Amino acid sequence: MQPPANAHKRALFLSPEQPGLGLGGGALRSACVLQYLQRIYDVDVVTFQLKEHSKSLQSRVMRNAARLLRGTPPLFDRYSGYESQLPAGSYDLAVIEHFWCASYATALRPRVRRLVLDLHNIESQLAETHAASIHGLAKVAQQRFAQMYRDLEREWLPKFDTLLVTSEDDRARLAHPDARVFPNAIPLVDMPRVPESSTIVFSGNLEYHPNIEAVRWIARELQPALTTQIPELHWHLVGRNPHAVEPLLHGRTNMHLTGPVDDAIAAIAAARICVVPLLSGSGTRFKILEAWAAGRAVI
Repeated sequence: MQPPANAHKRALFLSPEQPGLGLGGGALRSACVLQYLQRIYDVDVVTFQLKEHSKSLQSRVMRNAARLLRGTPPLFDRYSGYESQLPAGSYDLAVIEHFWCASYATALRPRVRRLVLDLHNIESQLAETHAASIHGLAKVAQQRFAQMYRDLEREWLPKFDTLLVTSEDDRARLAHPDARVFPNAIPLVDMPRVPESSTIVFSGNLEYHPNIEAVRWIARELQPALTTQIPELHWHLVGRNPHAVEPLLHGRTNMHLTGPVDDAIAAIAAARICVVPLLSGSGTRFKILEAWAAGRAVI
């Protein structure tokens, strides 16, 4: 996306998560887009103060059952209804991060000259690939959510002047006259100088369902096979929300939950190999970019 001709105009940047480094791939992409905008515009950044809700399994099941009945997928529902937190005033540009917040186009359109939606994923594709990798009632629910997202994409995407996507593959999935590739990237950093260890690393927000599926597959399929051949091998799972995968590691003493770290690239560099066994998803993977920045092989 080429910079506008006139600098120092006003822009609104609306994100459901705080942009920043070390907070996961979505926050990192948002930080890159925001950094670009701040070179050109005076930017007001808005992130929502969400209502508290329980993260217990029972509560999640009940919420998602209600969403299935209402016909609203989880994240679209979670981030809707906070129009009162939007700032007043007019803007030359508004960038909305994630399709989850696409419904704010209605409130912003009357006072924004150009409206842009940054699609970190094609949500219908993400839900569809998730459904293909699971079984039972969860599979049925995800198939239904995928259809909901397809319906919502047909409704909301035409309301935006420009769509940003992460790849040519995602652009090809959209029937929009102005869909542009804004590639995922990370800031230029020096390659860490740390010794390799007999360790394999997997990194990411461990509460994100493609990452949960990946850890489950590692624990069931990959780790037992490699440990038989290389008993001294250790696994490091690096990232936020380690509680989400902790039950999957029961009895596996050579698999370690590192948790969130200040410098993911340095943590990856301490391993010999980075694995990315993702069975579902859309967009592109920041963990691969971070492994390349760390100078480590990626499988």
